Amino acid sequence: MHLISDLGAGESEVLMLGPELPDSVLILDDGLARRIAESLGLRFTGALGLLLDAKRAGLISAVSPLLDRLQELRFRVAPHTRRAILDLAGE
Repeated sequence: MHLISDLGAGESEVLMLGPELPDSVLILDDGLARRIAESLGLRFTGALGLLLDAKRAGLISAVSPLLDRLQELRFRVAPHTRRAILDLAGE
């Protein structure tokens, strides 16, 4: 599989392994990697989707503190995206 060179090693590896594990859900936050995954018909989610799923499953009680921590670690989230995620989480 030839992947675009603009992807990092992690995203490239995930995209190469994805087709080998047909029931998997890839965790991708990079926009280009997500577009490639979509074009390959691979299922994916991102860090924010994982937080929402974890709350819905009762694994965490709140998304907000974890989202705060991600942002402290320089995970970029647009203000409107943050609000939408917290709305979906009921926070």
